[in-house]
Amino acid sequence: QVQLVESEGGLVQHGGSLRLSCAASGSIVSRSAIAWYRQAPGKQREFVASITSTGSTNYADVVKGRFTISRENAKNTVYLQTDSLKPEDTAVYYCHLLNYRDGMNYWGKGTLVTVFS
Repeated sequence: QVQLVESEGGLVQHGGSLRLSCAASGSIVSRSAIAWYRQAPGKQREFVASITSTGSTNYADVVKGRFTISRENAKNTVYLQTDSLKPEDTAVYYCHLLNYRDGMNYWGKGTLVTVFS
């Protein structure tokens, strides 16, 4: 069973930055696709960014140019650097892992990011 643990979110001022991390149990990150999703109050969960095992990245249009996803396989950790934050980025951010080997999906418990004006 893979466990994903997100770093603590926080309260950030409009225009500020925050780096989120997602640590996976076991040496699985290198053979998985990792993604970040978020869910704002009263809204559905939405895709934010993803990175494949080969390092290819994809971003939602609303965060493109402001967020950067990266991975550090040696630490089994994926990061989401969030810059130029806006109040509409306020949400619970979830880490998601797709294990290529068995096709299993895993979710972290989520971490709250609040951006204030």
